[in-house]
Amino acid sequence: AREKKMRKVRDYDAELKALGDKARALKVKKVQQLGELVTSTGADALDLDTLAGALLAAVESASTEEKEAWRAKGSAFFQRRGKKARG
Repeated sequence: AREKKMRKVRDYDAELKALGDKARALKVKKVQQLGELVTSTGADALDLDTLAGALLAAVESASTEEKEAWRAKGSAFFQRRGKKARG
């Protein structure tokens, strides 16, 4: 007489709650990192309207060349910061 192994019943509510908690934690971390980025670049010295306008212009920009120049400048910024942190 072999006993059949019962499949473990999944608690979908608990899994959904855990995923929701993880999503909220990731959103909080993202907002924190964006705040740190604004501060570390010195953009926190700008008034909010100017900062928002600059970000909106970047989002709306259709120029691939301009976006690539910004990307290169940002990459160089992070490389310099990494060297300062290590050195």
